[in-house]
Amino acid sequence: MNYQLQINNITKSYGDLKANDDVSLNIKPSSIHALLGENGAGKSTLVKVIYGSLLPDRGEMKWLGKSYSPKNPFDAREQGIAMVFQHFSLFESLTVEENIVLGLDGVRLDENFTEKIIKYSKQYGLDINPHQVVGDLSVGARQRVEIIRCLMQNPKLLIMDEPTSVLTPQEVSDLFITLRKLADDGCSILYISHKLEEVRQICSEATILRGGKLVENCIPQEHTQQELAEMMIGKKLIQLARSNINSGEDIFSINNLSRKSDDMFGVDLKSISLSVMKGSIVGIAGVAGNGQDELMELLIGEITSPPGTLSFKGNDIGNLNSHQRRELSMFFIPEERLGHGAVPDMGLNENMLLSRPQKSEMTSYGVIDWQNVETLTQKVISDFDVQTFSTKMLAKSLSGGNLQKFMVGRELIQNPELLIVAQPTWGVDAGSANNIHQALIALADQGSAILIISQDLDEILSLCEQIHVLSEGSLSTAVDMTNKGLEKISQLMVGSED
Repeated sequence: MNYQLQINNITKSYGDLKANDDVSLNIKPSSIHALLGENGAGKSTLVKVIYGSLLPDRGEMKWLGKSYSPKNPFDAREQGIAMVFQHFSLFESLTVEENIVLGLDGVRLDENFTEKIIKYSKQYGLDINPHQVVGDLSVGARQRVEIIRCLMQNPKLLIMDEPTSVLTPQEVSDLFITLRKLADDGCSILYISHKLEEVRQICSEATILRGGKLVENCIPQEHTQQELAEMMIGKKLIQLARSNINSGEDIFSINNLSRKSDDMFGVDLKSISLSVMKGSIVGIAGVAGNGQDELMELLIGEITSPPGTLSFKGNDIGNLNSHQRRELSMFFIPEERLGHGAVPDMGLNENMLLSRPQKSEMTSYGVIDWQNVETLTQKVISDFDVQTFSTKMLAKSLSGGNLQKFMVGRELIQNPELLIVAQPTWGVDAGSANNIHQALIALADQGSAILIISQDLDEILSLCEQIHVLSEGSLSTAVDMTNKGLEKISQLMVGSED
């Protein structure tokens, strides 16, 4: 059979670690092919080799039947391979067409260029206004800009890394229509995702990596979501279940909280109110850019709030900073890992220490007990399967998924009375996400309160007893899930219902 891309025995090592170990993969023309695996399985390394960002130690590739060894991404793009990254590379203060022209070689911004953008937009159902400022666009619209920029390179292979991680259900459906049109027009797609039900919907084939090795080639539709996840992790998944839904008294409340955003592209918060009971898991769903960042800054204590707007265990905490709130047993996991959740140039042990209250077992009369720091850091690494060589490894050296597991474990090990977490399983594989979800449930079962802010609707639905939606800075009342709840949430997320 004539394959579009053939990968034969690719090996890439970092010291003693083999990120890719004799990996072979064939992609058919006009196919949507999934690349699956746990965090650290070797997916990123493999696509970087394909895209020319890394050179393999051994192995060969063939593109359209000819030897292929790109020296850099420019070389890959010249030969018809494009990539849409998980984190967008767009300038918010520039227009759509200005961003697109910056990403292309040898073109200039004129009337013909604008018409070309409109042509691709209509052809593939990627509704976009070339003259709109990117900072005013939704996350889904920004992704359309990235895709159009790739399509204007006339690719024969499009690599997509976690393309639906921040999209609404409707935006996911729209994206799938676009991908199918692309495939019908002869463009193959290599699709990386942790959302296995979506893989079953859109992908005709799947390649599964584990520990740098290829472990399975399969047809996703022939397997359940759970079976695919278990192939990825090499063991059975634990089934999520609450053992003790506690309907205790309110422990945390937000009362008529408003805030004008400091960011010119930010979102103002409007009269937000919410209560969280002991032993409950409350979810705030919503598309990114609807006020989540502004709300988290207030909840964490990075910005103070007016008297009477935030209450914990009956005490007004609006004027307390993050450290003072931790002393009360309020703990936090922010969305941004590096620079916010962890200091990039510090080791895991030092990052472990930073989030600890003064009364913790890590210090005594202001003196650090490094042996205890080491013990607790090792426990987090072990309990949450953080892939690292040492407790002293710098935070920035970990993959995003492994750093996320460390941050979650660091907070959960402290048994907080209240945990506020944004995107608990962002960039985390199915097996690790299952473990994190089980740990959150166990924390709630013992009586702690949990507030989750997440763009992952499946996550919110599987964990939370009470669900609100944040849209354009306004928070809905709790959605009645017994009466078309999913439809209601989807409408609220896109702002089509008050």
